[in-house]
Amino acid sequence: MDPSGIFPTSYRADRRLVRTRWQAVCLALFLVVMLAMPYLVSGRIIAVLNMMLISAVIAVGLQICTGYAGQINLGQAAFMGVGAYTASILASKTGLTFLLTIPLAGFAAALFGFLFGLTATRIKGFYLALTTLAAQFIFHFAVLNLPSSWLGGSNGVTVPAAEIFGLRFVTETQQFYMNLAVAAIMIAGAFGIIRSRFGRAFIAVRDDDVAAGIMGINVAATKANAFLIGAFYAGVGGALWAYMIRFVGVDQFTLFHSIFFVAMIIVGGMGSIVGALVGVFVIRTIQEVIATVGPNIADSVSFLGGDIVFAGMNVILGGVIALFMILEPKGVMHRWNILKSSYRIWPFPY
Repeated sequence: MDPSGIFPTSYRADRRLVRTRWQAVCLALFLVVMLAMPYLVSGRIIAVLNMMLISAVIAVGLQICTGYAGQINLGQAAFMGVGAYTASILASKTGLTFLLTIPLAGFAAALFGFLFGLTATRIKGFYLALTTLAAQFIFHFAVLNLPSSWLGGSNGVTVPAAEIFGLRFVTETQQFYMNLAVAAIMIAGAFGIIRSRFGRAFIAVRDDDVAAGIMGINVAATKANAFLIGAFYAGVGGALWAYMIRFVGVDQFTLFHSIFFVAMIIVGGMGSIVGALVGVFVIRTIQEVIATVGPNIADSVSFLGGDIVFAGMNVILGGVIALFMILEPKGVMHRWNILKSSYRIWPFPY
């Protein structure tokens, strides 16, 4: 939301990433803090930030597909897995460099997602959710049943370290800067997409696809493109994941991961790029707290058993997500926008 009195007078002005001096200052300060982060926090925090950066890329792609275009997608983790396996195979068997495997992984996932996007031209709502859910089962079935020499089967695939112009990204700090650079490019690209004619078409189809078609928008192509773009982001995130973990296995991309990505955009706020980033921070922080506190609780109440304790912690995570959906269904960014509007018009009530 821009300050009062700030209105773009052309589409070119509307597509600008930074529109005011205050936004430029805030963005510059944020980037400075992020660049200095490895010198300010421990290695454990850097590892968590790496997870957040990768999740941010994937969640932003899902936000474009679901939050802006209104296409329900429960297969984002499967698209992420396609990108991860593509990157791992290209890097380990063909020796392609990081700069080539990242976009190719995104394109492979985009092609897979586009196939499910074609179904969105005929169905919507609950039935579309079931169709995207099939992506998870197709992905798992393909990985486990294709020859192990192709995708490694249940054994997985090892991934060499990322390398750019002879510089290897091995340590968590090096990977942090690599992930930060890719995430910044992808997020900036997302803002550009949403503020372009494609983004306006997404929003029109989301709000009323019949009216959008009457206005001349190609509804079928718009829905398919939403899945294509969302899957591309998931594929890039999956490739980053593969380079960070250095190992890819089918169990890393389950339905639960897809649900967590959906939870991120719900908690942060549907239809907001910044909301997706806020949702990533909230959900990943809760998961990290659970991972930190869980072992201590399991040790103190050992008579319950570790499995019961960790199951209870996951129930708590699900409860937090449910509370957000009940108390703040429009997400954190909706509440933030209300607070900003109230501050701008104070002391007037409206």
